[in-house]
Amino acid sequence: MYSPKEAISEVQSAPPTPPPPVSTPPSQIHSPAPSRSPLRALTPLASPVRKAVASVRGYLEEVGHITRLADPRDAWLPITESRSGNAYYAAFHNLSSGIGFQALVLPAAFAFLGWTWAIICLTLAFAWQLYTLWLLVKLHEPVAGGIRYSRYMHLATTVFGDKWAKILALLPVMYLSAGICAALIIVGGGSMKILFSIACGPVCLARPLTTVEWYLVFICAAVLLSQLPNLNSIAGVSLVGATAAVAYCTMIWVVSVAKGRVAGVSYDPVKTTNDVDGALGILNGLGIIALAFRGHNLVLEIQGTMPSTLKHPSHVPMWKGVKVAYVIVALCLYPVAIGGFWAYGNQIPPNGILSALYKFHSRDVSRPVLGVATLLVIINCLTTFQIYAMPVYDNMEAGYVHKKNRPCPRWLRSGFRAFFGAVNFLIAVALPFLSELAGLLGGISLPVTLAYPCIMWVAIRKPGKGTAMWNINWALGILAMGLSFVLVVANLWALVEKGLRVQFFKPADFQ
Repeated sequence: MYSPKEAISEVQSAPPTPPPPVSTPPSQIHSPAPSRSPLRALTPLASPVRKAVASVRGYLEEVGHITRLADPRDAWLPITESRSGNAYYAAFHNLSSGIGFQALVLPAAFAFLGWTWAIICLTLAFAWQLYTLWLLVKLHEPVAGGIRYSRYMHLATTVFGDKWAKILALLPVMYLSAGICAALIIVGGGSMKILFSIACGPVCLARPLTTVEWYLVFICAAVLLSQLPNLNSIAGVSLVGATAAVAYCTMIWVVSVAKGRVAGVSYDPVKTTNDVDGALGILNGLGIIALAFRGHNLVLEIQGTMPSTLKHPSHVPMWKGVKVAYVIVALCLYPVAIGGFWAYGNQIPPNGILSALYKFHSRDVSRPVLGVATLLVIINCLTTFQIYAMPVYDNMEAGYVHKKNRPCPRWLRSGFRAFFGAVNFLIAVALPFLSELAGLLGGISLPVTLAYPCIMWVAIRKPGKGTAMWNINWALGILAMGLSFVLVVANLWALVEKGLRVQFFKPADFQ
C-alpha cells in the first residue's frame, strides 16, 4: 500500500508525455521554416488561438464550404487541382464525353439487328447505363464526410485489390482513354482532309496533304489545346464540344431525312452466307450500341472537381448535371439512329451516317452545309480529346508527384501531354482501321459501363443478401460480364477472318 504522499511524489516525478508528432503538409516540406518570435512562444494565448482556428476549420470542413482532402497531394493533380465545379460544369463534361462520333455509327447497328430489336436493345442499354451512372455518382462519396473516390481506378482498387484492379479495370479504362483518343485522331484528321477538299473545290490547284499529315495537324492542335491545366479549366472547352456534337448530329440526320430514302433501300437485317456470320453480325451490332454509351470512366473524375461537405454533398449537383446531359444525349442518339436507318437502310456504310451523307448526297447537298457539318465534327473531336486524355495526364503526373512530393513543373506537364499525343498519333497511323472496330471497343468497355458499378455497389454499400438491390446488382453485373466476354470473342473472331485485308501503317481516306 502506498501512502498519499508517496503517490503524489511518484506522479510529480513521472516524465511528461511527449506530444504526438505533427505531419508537415507536402506544400511546406521544402519551404524554409518560418521565424518564431520568443514573445510568441511565451504567450499563453498562442496555443488556445491555434486550437480555436483548428476547431473552426474542422467545423467548416464538416458543414461549411471547405472540402477536406484525403491526400493533400491531390491538390497538385489535374483532376482534383480545382474543386470549384458545379452542376453546369458537370452537364458540360458529361455531354461532351457522352456524345460524339460513336453516335454516328448507331444506324449500322440497326442494319444488323433490324428495326424492332435495335430499338429494344438501344432503349434497354440507355436505361441500364443511366442506372449504373447513378450508382457511380452515389459511390463517389459512399459515407458523408468520408473518403471521396475521385478516380475510377481508386474505386476499383478499393473493391478488387491492387492486383485484380489492374487485371480487370486498368486495361478497359486505359483502353477507353487511349483507344478513343486514337480513334478521334483518325476521325478528326480524316474530317480535316475532307473539309479541305470541300473548301478547295474540284478545280483546286493546291497540293493536298496526305492522310498522315492531316493526322499530324490534328494532334498538334489537340496538344496545344491540352495545355489547359486541369479538368475544371476545360469546362468551356467541353461546352463548345458538346454544342458542336448536338449541332452536327442534328444537322446530319435532318439533311438525311430531308433528302428522303435512297434508291433500293431495304430494312431487312444484312443477309449472311451462314449462321456464324449472322451471329457475328448481331453481336457486332450489340457492341456498337454498347460503345455509344461511353464516358462512365470519367464520372468519378468529373464529380471529383466539385466541393463536397455534409451540408452540400457533391452528388446533388452532379446528378442534376447528369440528368440534363443525358436528356440531351437521348434527343441526339435516337433521331440519328432511327433517321439514319430510315434514310439509308442496310446500305449504311460501316463508318455510319456521316459517311453515308458523303457517299449518297455529296452532289445534291450544298458545299456550305457539308463544310459546316464537317467543321463541327472536327471541333467536337478536338474538344472530346481533352476530357478523355485527362485521366492519362493525371496518372502520369501522379507518378512524379508521389515520388518527388512536389507539384509537377509546367515544362514537365507539357512534356507529358506532348508525349501522350505522340503515342496516340503513332497508334492512329499504325492502326488506321481502329475506328471500324466499334464492336470490339464496345465489348471491352462494357464492364466499365454496365458491370463494375453494380459489383462495386454491392461490395461497398453491402446491401442485405437477398434484398432487391443485392439481387438486381449481382444479376446485372454477371449478365454484363458474360455479354462482354461474348462480344470480345465474337469481334476478335470476325477480325481474324478479315485480318488478311487489314493494312497496317497505311491510313486510308476517312469515308
